[in-house]
Formats: sequence, structure tokens, C-alpha cells
Amino acid sequence: MAQLAKLRILFAGALGPAIAVLLLAVFLGYAILGSNGILAWGGYTQQLQDSHAELKVVQAERARMANRVALLDPRHVDPDMADEIIRRELNVAHPDEIIVPLR
Repeated sequence: MAQLAKLRILFAGALGPAIAVLLLAVFLGYAILGSNGILAWGGYTQQLQDSHAELKVVQAERARMANRVALLDPRHVDPDMADEIIRRELNVAHPDEIIVPLR
């Protein structure tokens, strides 16, 4: 009976540190393997690089479109741009022009 009491006291004294070590192991595992952990860092870095590349493409397209809009400003329209858009949208040509169809 005395040995059982000593064993019970020993387990009761070790229960607190055992729970603390278990919780520390869970938090450490989540810090390494979790969705925001160290191993996910490489994926985030790759995703950031992809986003930067996509941003550059979008910025170039935006600059191209801004240039076309500036060429179509009603106060000073670029004649070549207006001619290109009119011919494409209205499907018109001058009588002396030769049309070469492209496939």
C-alpha cells in the first residue's frame, strides 16, 4: 500500500511537466509543419515571385492601354490610331487600296 501511494505521488508530480512537454511538442510541430510554419515558407516565397511576375505583366498591359487611350484623347486624336480603329470596326477601305487577306 505504501508503494502504491509513492507511485501515485510520483505520477501526480510528473503529470504537470509531462503535459507541458506535450504542449510544447504540439506547438513546435505546428511551427514547423503548420500552414504558416517554416516548411510553408518556401511555398510562400514561390507564390510571391509568381505574383511579382504577374504584376509586371499586368503593369505592362496597363501602360499599353493607357498609351492607346492617350492617343484617342478627343482634344488631339492621333490620326493613325483613329484610322486603324475606324477601318477595323467599320470594315471600310479607300477605293485605291489593295486588301491582302491574312489567315
